[in-house]
Amino acid sequence: MDGLSFEDLSLGQSARFAKTITESDILLFAAVSGDNNPVHLDAEAAASSFFGERVAHGMLTASLISGLLGTKLPGPGAVYVSQTLHFRAPVRIGQTVAATAAVTALDPDRRRATLRTCCTVAGVVVLEGEAVVMLPPLHARTEPVPAG
Repeated sequence: MDGLSFEDLSLGQSARFAKTITESDILLFAAVSGDNNPVHLDAEAAASSFFGERVAHGMLTASLISGLLGTKLPGPGAVYVSQTLHFRAPVRIGQTVAATAAVTALDPDRRRATLRTCCTVAGVVVLEGEAVVMLPPLHARTEPVPAG
């Protein structure tokens, strides 16, 4: 795995991942999660809901944070320990969600990092929270074997 180790992190370090939410994303997430709430799947039922139209699952939006932490910051090898989530606004089909994470605290004794997490659509916060990840030790560094 080639993610960052604890020693590679610094306060304020950040990363971003963006994805446009599609009809297919919502259908697949419903199938995987079992969340078949009509507000996500049924245009007629959703039209009479609080949102007035179909919206993405909140946890689909939150899963973009998981993707960001697992692939970019800190990346492969990090273990997701906890996450708080505060849903601020709905995400609609066709909107692009930008997930960001920034390191806010480092605990060297426990090899854990705390990150402020946020998802926005066109600059509007739709989800925010805090994640804690545990990190592997510094990558084993090996010297090339001399020829001969």
